[in-house]
Amino acid sequence: MGKIGYLFLLGLFLGNVSAQDLEISRLTGDFYIYTTYNDYKGTPFPSNGMYLVTDAGVVIIDTPWNPTQFQPLLDSIQKRHHKKAVLCISTHSHDDRTAGLAYFKSKGIRTYSSQLTQKLCKANGEKQAEFTFKNDTVFNVGGYKIETFYPGKGHTSDNIVIWFEKDKVLYGGCFVKSTESPGLGNLADADTKAWPKSIKKLMARFPDLQFVIPGHQSWQDKRSLQHTLRLLSR
Repeated sequence: MGKIGYLFLLGLFLGNVSAQDLEISRLTGDFYIYTTYNDYKGTPFPSNGMYLVTDAGVVIIDTPWNPTQFQPLLDSIQKRHHKKAVLCISTHSHDDRTAGLAYFKSKGIRTYSSQLTQKLCKANGEKQAEFTFKNDTVFNVGGYKIETFYPGKGHTSDNIVIWFEKDKVLYGGCFVKSTESPGLGNLADADTKAWPKSIKKLMARFPDLQFVIPGHQSWQDKRSLQHTLRLLSR
């Protein structure tokens, strides 16, 4: 095989690997779930993020975990929707939520986290958002109301969720465990005593849910909050 043919086949192979590392599925309306994979205990493990397409641009919730997918996500958004990402909000300090913050900033995307998340990112050597908010905050972008809510300690001391009232979409991030998950996952920074109370506070705050998006694994079942409580009661 000639050199050109070899490089062509190699390019196809690498393209397929890249495509398999990034999955995008429509949730409802203008909401999309994107999933990237990274190595966790020697096995590729899925990490969910979300983005919302608005008239004013695309809002991304959490960054890809896998650095090879920072630009492919932005390229996919541009190709699918002919819009640029304008805002990114990270829901806690772990790198499966924050790894792409510096990269997104370099692309002109406004990046945000809570002040507590920024403090923990700085202390732990993780990427930091350019801007912060102290309390529960509402962002208004392209006719959509994007509400941050801190339910209390759980997976981490800083975990927040994102609520979209109009479409009844709750993005729970790693505070919420998928119904596919047999356990609570990474507990290095967790407060398992406070977590049940925080879950109940969240359920009381947003009782009418149509979609609940956990940070990892399947997101099709909206009973993830109840499942997380069951895992915590073991």
